[in-house]
Amino acid sequence: MTVNVSPTVMFLLISFGTILGIAGTDLVLPAIPAMPTALGGTAALAQMVLAAYAGGTLVGLLTFGELGARYSRRKLLVWSLGLFAVTSLLSAYAPTLEWLVILRFAQGAFGSGPAVFAPGFIHGLYPGDKAPSMFGRLGSIESLTPALAPIAGAYLMTLGGWQTSFLMLAGLAILCAVGSWAYRQSLPDRLEALEVHQSYMSIIRNGDFLRHGLSQALSLGSILIFVFGAPAVMTGALGMTIGDFILLQVFGIALFILASNASNGLARRFGTERMIMIGTGGLVLGFFLILLYTSLGGRSLSVLVPLWMTANGAFGIRGPIGFHQAIVASRGDHSRGAALVVAAILGITAGGTAAAAPFINIGWWPLALASSLAALLALLCLTLIGSTAEEAEDC
Repeated sequence: MTVNVSPTVMFLLISFGTILGIAGTDLVLPAIPAMPTALGGTAALAQMVLAAYAGGTLVGLLTFGELGARYSRRKLLVWSLGLFAVTSLLSAYAPTLEWLVILRFAQGAFGSGPAVFAPGFIHGLYPGDKAPSMFGRLGSIESLTPALAPIAGAYLMTLGGWQTSFLMLAGLAILCAVGSWAYRQSLPDRLEALEVHQSYMSIIRNGDFLRHGLSQALSLGSILIFVFGAPAVMTGALGMTIGDFILLQVFGIALFILASNASNGLARRFGTERMIMIGTGGLVLGFFLILLYTSLGGRSLSVLVPLWMTANGAFGIRGPIGFHQAIVASRGDHSRGAALVVAAILGITAGGTAAAAPFINIGWWPLALASSLAALLALLCLTLIGSTAEEAEDC
């Protein structure tokens, strides 16, 4: 039996699905140090638990993007969540670290479906002027999740060991899959012809998509590079505690939430393109100030917290509307468009994190440099890649 519910309920369900896929990396992050002892193996092999999930996610994004352009997104969403639940449960009972790595690849692939299908669903649920605002809220949720998930993962570790995060993911995915199946008739399966684009390359050749998609991926990537490396810098090179990292995150997240809620209103008043440019410029400024302060030997949280808040607030202004512009630029091919944007975020974050990793024991500045470069490239994308759309609001 199927039940029709309000668009708000479906939006919450869709958003919850995207949270599960994204949190699959960061929720497990605090458990990584305990895995070699519990399952046998080396610390290097334990890091492959993260790498395998990232690799699986990349494969899943592109696969579901292609499938979503050809088949029923409703059915694909339920299958994605169901298989994610199964692989999460199997991961909790993996006999060895090698088996866990294999299962994590599959888990990452299956968990990527909701992030791919969400923009198309929301476009159908909220036609007209309300769709951009809801796209912005979805972008805010997806941007916020990687910052909050490590905090939740650390708490789960205190409750029951490394398996707890996997069991939590499995249980929540089952609930989400059941809800998606029960309410599937409320999900818009298809509102326009699928053959807007024939391939990923036809989307990439679209100047508007390339401009907004790359700048969005680089902007969010700059934030995530810093977040992923901060715990190691603070607890290692600087001798701080994980509590200091949480403090840094809480203040950054707070300003991000305020800015992201104001983002759409600012865009309507001053112009979308103008606010994306201002937000990206503020992001560059925030990270360059962090780089300048840390390269001079600064390490005080009383200075770093306001600078980090500057970067987060700036991304809050440009993040929601930037994500929306990238999806709109895919011109109806939402599954492939979303897959490309999220895949780019993943790749940029992984590349920046890997580039900074060998120098992480020096202190803050290598991490700040990697984030600064990503933010600067985001600004250059907006400046150098020409838009083919007519921006009447900014003329």
